[in-house]
Amino acid sequence: MDIIFYEELFFTLGFIAYTLSAIGFFIYVALKKDSVGKAAVLLATLGFAIHTLAIVLRVIESGRLPFSNQFEFATSFTWGIVMCYLVLHYAYKFTAVGAFVMPIAFLVMGYASMLPKNIKPLMPALQSGWLPLHVGTAVISYGAFAVAAGLSTMYLLNLRKGAGSSGKGSLPDAEVCDYLSYRVIAFGFLMLTLVIITGAIWAKAAWSRYWGWDPKETWSLITWLIYSVYLHLRFNRGWKGKPAALFSIIGFICVIFTFIGVNTFLPGIHSYR
Repeated sequence: MDIIFYEELFFTLGFIAYTLSAIGFFIYVALKKDSVGKAAVLLATLGFAIHTLAIVLRVIESGRLPFSNQFEFATSFTWGIVMCYLVLHYAYKFTAVGAFVMPIAFLVMGYASMLPKNIKPLMPALQSGWLPLHVGTAVISYGAFAVAAGLSTMYLLNLRKGAGSSGKGSLPDAEVCDYLSYRVIAFGFLMLTLVIITGAIWAKAAWSRYWGWDPKETWSLITWLIYSVYLHLRFNRGWKGKPAALFSIIGFICVIFTFIGVNTFLPGIHSYR
């Protein structure tokens, strides 16, 4: 059996673990059973480890990082989402966040599973030392924005249930969700800024221009502007609460459109399938 067989096997096992984890988190939030929550976290951690093995095997087989086509970025995007969630969980012990983040990981992983998985040589435009930094920071920034969207959704759900800042049930305090969402967005925004800067430098080397208003470039800029407005209003106007949470979710919708929608409906020079 070759490396590709084991890569696909680990990918499938990781996907199953993420699926069971997402289901477990929903049960945890609904029934408020700590044992179910711990099992869901364990499944997410196990899935992440298995998924990492699948990515490592693909790197060994291809001789490069898995950033060259839509499948590879989708599986890396999922990896980034789960990594950011696990860092948040083990730092703050917010188990319930998984109920709003792991379903996103499940959907992106499911999308990846429907894409062609064959390994192809890098296109000339991708044969650059900027590829790991540019796409790697995109994976981290998108993962952070997914976690922020999950935290913002928790905040809105807390308000709807009237939990306010009392932290009733299995959901963390609304104010804590709001604050952590802001911190995670600030980190993701820094990474997204690096994505745009490294992309511009790379574009100059590949296409002799820094910016060309390609659909992917345009929507990356739109996403950056949305989060920059969020941070500006938060930092300078003390903007928080429900409007900030909604803005966070809108920003992540733009992230998803930039990743999937642009490649599907607005193909350009960044469409590597």
